[in-house]
Amino acid sequence: LKMGEVVRKISEATGNNAILVTDVGQNQMMGARYFNYTRTRSIVTSGGLGTMGFGLPAAIGAKMGAPERTVCFFTGDGGIQMTIQELGTVMQTGTDIKIIILNNNFLGMVRQWQGNNARVKRYSETHMLNPDFKAIAAAYGIKGRDVTDRSQLDEAIAEMIAHKGAYLLNVAHLVQSIPPPLIPAGGCVTDILLNSTEKY
Repeated sequence: LKMGEVVRKISEATGNNAILVTDVGQNQMMGARYFNYTRTRSIVTSGGLGTMGFGLPAAIGAKMGAPERTVCFFTGDGGIQMTIQELGTVMQTGTDIKIIILNNNFLGMVRQWQGNNARVKRYSETHMLNPDFKAIAAAYGIKGRDVTDRSQLDEAIAEMIAHKGAYLLNVAHLVQSIPPPLIPAGGCVTDILLNSTEKY
């Protein structure tokens, strides 16, 4: 599985009518790139000004602000753990948000930049040893499901969208770089990278 196909399929399953909320990291880039919109006020993201953990509280707020709309929150396995305690708020308020963890067992964006910026690849402290996210969700009364194969994806998405109440979908995907174009940290548009140096 690749992040982009997961995002696109979920967008299509909502009739491209949902609100996209992103955390910070590769999920943010892929969410903005592959989620389709048919209405205004349909994306909540911190842009370049937030940190991992932004997304879960933002998704709760988006649903409270637009209770009639489906809210799809995309996060990574690193980002969700920054504010995972807010699942308690989801439980207490009964907030119906769809939480999609794009799980590659890495701090993906950090790993990406370590690969793109170093002549000699020096990966450091980006591999994640993750908890059982579905079990954590269940402890908060939130239904969840793991997806580890493409053949499971369509059924899992349909179940998530149809479910009344919060739902956590933990999707295992390939470790991958973000496709160009990319602007390097501290750079400007004239420094744009048209080819990624990262090879997976």
